[in-house]
Amino acid sequence: MSLKEVWVARINTLEGNDELDQALAILHNEHKILGLSIINGIADYWGDDEVQTAAQSPLPLELPLIIEFYDEPARVDKAISVLKSRLNLKHIICWSAQVLDA
Repeated sequence: MSLKEVWVARINTLEGNDELDQALAILHNEHKILGLSIINGIADYWGDDEVQTAAQSPLPLELPLIIEFYDEPARVDKAISVLKSRLNLKHIICWSAQVLDA
């Protein structure tokens, strides 16, 4: 086994908008990103925003969603550039990681 260098990117957004479907299409169909997960959150705050939780809001909720994906650093960098240019995504972080290459 060997280790392969990748970047992991995490995008924080909210349910109830078109960003999720558009981001999935960009990452899966256009960039063929190696791995992707969508995580449904129960609470969030961004910077100076007030903490919002599922318990505080009546339905329908705008719960936080996390779009997390990984691939080779250059592919992640290019995908982030496209996502930022086409969608109003502001909360993106990324970091270096390693994948076991069996």
